Amino acid sequence: MSKNYQVRAKKYLGQHFLTDESIAQKIVDSLSLKGYKHVLEIGPGMGVLTKYLLKKDTTTHVIEIDTDSVAFLKANYLNLANRVHEQDFLKYDLTEIFKDESFAIIGNFPYNISTQIVFKTLEMRDQIPEFSGMFQKEVAARICSKEGSKVYGILSVLTQAFYDAEYLFTVPPAVFNPPPKVDSGVLRLRRKENVTLPVDEKLFFRVVKTAFQQRRKTLRNSLKTFNLSDNLKANVIFDKRPEQLSVDSFIELAQLIENDDEN
Repeated sequence: MSKNYQVRAKKYLGQHFLTDESIAQKIVDSLSLKGYKHVLEIGPGMGVLTKYLLKKDTTTHVIEIDTDSVAFLKANYLNLANRVHEQDFLKYDLTEIFKDESFAIIGNFPYNISTQIVFKTLEMRDQIPEFSGMFQKEVAARICSKEGSKVYGILSVLTQAFYDAEYLFTVPPAVFNPPPKVDSGVLRLRRKENVTLPVDEKLFFRVVKTAFQQRRKTLRNSLKTFNLSDNLKANVIFDKRPEQLSVDSFIELAQLIENDDEN
């Protein structure tokens, strides 16, 4: 990989390239490969994960926005060439690739779009039973954190409403080129079985996001924009701050608001 490419990739793609083969193998092995036939790797770069994915009994697709990386992958992984998609993951309609079939997601994700990748995964969760990837450590920890943690927040609740989230291991800066200034963390998401929210999904998302926008306040104060009835505001749940509520409690809270006389 040329030095010029590395510099440009860091600047424009927010990408740090993994150089440790054993860690690459470990990330790929974190996928169970059960319940789906396809895997989509996001931002493969020069294929450090890809080479191990291609050894698995699954159909690997990669999506890459950088023209140089696309050319490299097509030239060096001939059996992958027609499954290299030069697209922006966040903007591309993935049904063009997978139709209505299930697929897993994996990748060493660019730090600057990693949370957006998770939100798009949540939108497509009916097709994505499993997800493994590398994030900035702080973000990975936040996604997997439980109530009571200082880093527990919007990403934690919305992700864990639909997936079991597991923080797998920490990766130091020294195994990347160029090295990031922070540690990275690898996590795995496995979709919960038969999850149907007993409340309007848009309302649930709005409640969670609004609550954490003023996380130091009690819910009675942070959720004022919902115009709650006095009877509902008397409920003891509104004495709590958002980080004190479990995912199930947030679902119950959204149900209470949905059924409130004044909403």
